[in-house]
Amino acid sequence: MDTAKDKLDTAPRAILLKNYTAPAYFIDSVDLHFELDPENTRVSNRMHVTRNASIENTSSELELDGCELELVSIHLNGKQLNDKQYRLSDDNKLLILQAPDEFELTIETLIHPASNTALEGLYVSSGMFCTQCEAEGFRRITYFQDRPDVMARYTTTLVADKTTYPILLSNGNLIEQGVFDDGRHWAKWQDPFPKPSYLFALVAGNLICKQDNFTTASGRSVDLHLYVEPVNQDKCDHALASLKQAMHWDEVTYGREYDLDIFMIVAVNDFNMGAMENKGLNIFNSACVLASPETATDADFYTIQSIIGHEYFHNWSGNRVTCRDWFQLSLKEGFTVFRDQEFSADLNSRPVKRIADVNVLRTHQFAQDAGPMAHPVRPESYIEISNFYTVTIYNKGAEVVRMLHTLLGKEGFRKGTDLYFQRHDGQAVTTDDFVSAMETANEIDFSQFKRWYSQAGTPVIDVTEQYDDQKNIYTLTLQQHCPATSGQAEKQAFHIPLSIALLDNKGNPNPLQLDNETSPTDTQRVIELKNENQEFIFTNINQQPVLSINRSFSAPVKVKQARTHETLAFLLARDTNAFNRWDAGQELCIAVLLELIVATQQGKSLALTETVSNAFASLLEDNKLDPALLVQMLTLPSESYLADQCEIVDIDAIHTAREFMRKTLATQLKDQLLAHYHRCCNTDDYHFDADSMANRSLKNLCLAYLMETGDTFAQKLCLDQLHQANNMTDSLTALSTLAQHDIPERNVELEKFYTHWQQDPLVVDKWFSIQASSRLPKTLKHVKSLLIHPAFAMTNPNNVRAVIGRFCHGNSVRFHASDGSGYRFLADQVIALDSLNPQISARLVSAMSRWRRFDEKRQTLMQSELERILKTETLSKDVYEIVSK
Repeated sequence: MDTAKDKLDTAPRAILLKNYTAPAYFIDSVDLHFELDPENTRVSNRMHVTRNASIENTSSELELDGCELELVSIHLNGKQLNDKQYRLSDDNKLLILQAPDEFELTIETLIHPASNTALEGLYVSSGMFCTQCEAEGFRRITYFQDRPDVMARYTTTLVADKTTYPILLSNGNLIEQGVFDDGRHWAKWQDPFPKPSYLFALVAGNLICKQDNFTTASGRSVDLHLYVEPVNQDKCDHALASLKQAMHWDEVTYGREYDLDIFMIVAVNDFNMGAMENKGLNIFNSACVLASPETATDADFYTIQSIIGHEYFHNWSGNRVTCRDWFQLSLKEGFTVFRDQEFSADLNSRPVKRIADVNVLRTHQFAQDAGPMAHPVRPESYIEISNFYTVTIYNKGAEVVRMLHTLLGKEGFRKGTDLYFQRHDGQAVTTDDFVSAMETANEIDFSQFKRWYSQAGTPVIDVTEQYDDQKNIYTLTLQQHCPATSGQAEKQAFHIPLSIALLDNKGNPNPLQLDNETSPTDTQRVIELKNENQEFIFTNINQQPVLSINRSFSAPVKVKQARTHETLAFLLARDTNAFNRWDAGQELCIAVLLELIVATQQGKSLALTETVSNAFASLLEDNKLDPALLVQMLTLPSESYLADQCEIVDIDAIHTAREFMRKTLATQLKDQLLAHYHRCCNTDDYHFDADSMANRSLKNLCLAYLMETGDTFAQKLCLDQLHQANNMTDSLTALSTLAQHDIPERNVELEKFYTHWQQDPLVVDKWFSIQASSRLPKTLKHVKSLLIHPAFAMTNPNNVRAVIGRFCHGNSVRFHASDGSGYRFLADQVIALDSLNPQISARLVSAMSRWRRFDEKRQTLMQSELERILKTETLSKDVYEIVSK
């Protein structure tokens, strides 16, 4: 058997950014013909190919990518090539050996969609054909230069049995269709805009089309088609409404109008991602597009609105202007995440949206920055590109774009994006091109700022304050440093925009005037930290101020500042920035929880400081506070985020301390929590709007707290809500809360819920997740039983995420059981999944990526399982890259 060392010696080679070269040939037009059959689909690919005259290239070989293709024939300018005129390499490349400067190349292949469990390229999902070509799936359809800087105009003809597959879709506009005498039919689609192969899409199946239309700012009518299975036709209204909101928002905010006559969305059940922005034909995981009040929660409605927006916004930031190579992935994803975040913030609560986004960043991206998978927003290398669809590329990339918006202001940023789209429409470009447009449009130099793209890690800012009460001068000294990451031991200073305010003892912000200014600029301003050490001196500050720094999280950094519990409580109560109020409360809770963790480890009795209890009580008494914001303020930091604050992670002590705080607060604040619960109860029909969501959210948070008291009245309250709920949000929350407690009704209600909803796979996934995230001791045993449940299929990514993913990534105390059972379970599933779906398998294994931060026993157990995975025969590149790191 191969050892781990043998695996490393024969490791897949990394692809390096510094080795990028432009393609030797371009493909400017592609004519695809598909004879669709689940077992054997025949693909004919006719391409017009020209040599790239802009580069020196002595080779006459055309290199095309392929994967799991059966080659039938090759014709060059109409003449069939023999096996002396082409070569198939060991790494799935097709080499045309004597390629002229300009020619027509036709390649015919056979592919097998029904057996394609990787769900890349063309595959069958629930009886219909669909595609996923990003990042490198098109090579599973036909031989091609499968890279984003080869952009072509596509014409696609689909032929299939008319009864089984009455709907035939591809990118662009439908230009012809017809019926054959043998019961088959065909449709020809043409996309007038050049696109890279990763944006190609086709769908064929028995689908219902829900239609709407949108009138653009210039007066054009765009047809909107949402294709779903017939059983889901009553779950489309919210997605169509969200699409129209996104189209209008992009016109108003960025001046971007949709460019085709039709925009199509298809919902599929088996999908590795949330959704895909294929030009004009977005393919969505059904979980991210289907919703009704009976089957979807507020979180589902909110997520659908956001993802619909995200994929639509890609039409310009990703499709019309795409990335030159996959190292530039954040060019489209970071920018588009920023756009969808702003879209959601404009439509809902901006402070709550900002808190949610920062929570994701701190909990997941900061952890990635501190672990073996740390990489810059623009990576320097990768083995398998699928592993770099990460929170660093997406979420930190969005924060980098947000900092540009902060530095330039709304108008300056819009000038920059206008120039970017104008310069690069129809091109494949880089992050440097994006920043260059911002620089040119605003006559500014962002050379130092670009380090955010090239340097990994989370910068840390140490804060020192000094106040001179004789001169009324406040001096703020900031020192920045960034911890070493793999391959980057030394970091240069970042360009960091920090929004600050100085509050007086009543919480009112002071006018801010630096010592070189003649008058104050505002009560809140952005200071720019560019040096390792920098001093900011503010004058005319009449009393010792309280610093409110990094307001609204203006930069993705960690701020280190010595603040007492009392100061944090003051900011929680008085700060004029909603995000910073919440942030002060989180810091206060973390400080107290860390003390409780130490007390737990030392075997001491636990006691909760009155500062926290009083602060939470004051929040519950504040009738002016937005309920949605109140929910965030009353929610304790997660166990995974607490783990990041500990030098050595003690899972059991963290869980014990957090549960103690929850139970104590619930007991002390029981009356106020109950009053809020009843105040937020509403028997009206379900509505998805900011106020209704906020009230449901607060009611359900109060219910979860009340259940921590263990009182029978709380259990009755929970059961009553479960039985009487008229929407999935209230029903699922009650069931989820119940599932955390070992009471007789728990299993009965879980079984009743499944019996009622067993025909709806999306609701069943929620049912799976509830059980996988339970903190009860026998959860792993129950999770294993779910793997053989009739509703579970290992080939369905949603099922896998709901059971295995939720347990390993979202249930710290049970996954990190001291006997290593959780680690063995994960390793078993990763090995089993790797041959079926390497992408999903690789995402699961990252749950053990930070094993070195745990106690010695758990380190040994995790390391052993990682080594066991690494020894597996025929391990995919996806899993190998993560495990080896």
